[in-house]
Parts: sequence; C-alpha cells; structure tokens
Amino acid sequence: MFIKYLATFLISMVPIVELRGGVPFGVTAGLDWYKVLPLCMIGNMIPVPFIFFFARKVLEWGKDKPVIGKFFTWCLEKGEKGGKALTEKAGKGMFLALLLFVGIPLPGTGAWTGTLAASFLNLDFKKSVVAVVLGVLLAGIIMTIVSLLGLSVFTAVK
Repeated sequence: MFIKYLATFLISMVPIVELRGGVPFGVTAGLDWYKVLPLCMIGNMIPVPFIFFFARKVLEWGKDKPVIGKFFTWCLEKGEKGGKALTEKAGKGMFLALLLFVGIPLPGTGAWTGTLAASFLNLDFKKSVVAVVLGVLLAGIIMTIVSLLGLSVFTAVK
C-alpha cells in the first residue's frame, strides 16, 4: 500500500503529468480519494519554489548546451509563451488568471508552467504561490471528480 501512495506522490511531482496524472493513478490504484487529493497537492507544490527561483536560470544556462539544449529551449519558450498568454488575457486580474491557468486541467497548463510563467513575468512570489496553490486545489478537485466518475462508470459496466 505504501508503494501506491509513494508512486502517487511522485507522479504528482513530474512536470506535464503533475497532479493531473497522480490523482487518477491513486484513485484507480484503490487508494482513498480523500488521502490521494492532499498527497497529490503536496507533491505538485513541492517543486514550485525551486521552479520560481531557479528554473529560469538553469534553463537559460542550458539552452545552448549539447544534448539538453533543445529541451531547455523548448521549456524557455513554453514559459515565455505561457507568460505572454497570461498577460494578454489577464490585464490587472493576473492572480485570477494564474489561478485558472493552473486550475483548469488542460495539456500544457499546471503548477510547473504557471510558476515558470510567474517567474518570467516577475510576479510577486507570495501572491504567485497562493494563486498556484488555489489552482492546484481546483485542478485536484476536478481530477478527483473525473477520476471517481470514470471509475464508477467502469465498475458499473463490469
């Protein structure tokens, strides 16, 4: 049982997959959703301060290096694109825009991209973290509901 919780936690820390993969994994692995949700939220949030303060510097350092350069350049472009999209849509409502960007579980959105975009936009760290936490909570609730509904549909079909 511990291995399932650990895997759920670690999946939630992985970029792109994040909580959007951790919650369905945990629920379908038979874990209690009310334990999976906070576990995935914590796993998804642990990288946030590191992303905010260090990711941009590391990506800029590695963008012209062999082997990693293309991936690092892709990440930089993704962060810049996300930041520009947030700025265009948000105006003065950046907090809400960041929250929704992280919270609506679509491909290419999430805590990693949202935090990287906040870093690129030089947003306030504390406000950004609060927006990302609330966005992760929203995404977690959505993914938990979708996972439970999907599991109940597959169980009913059996």
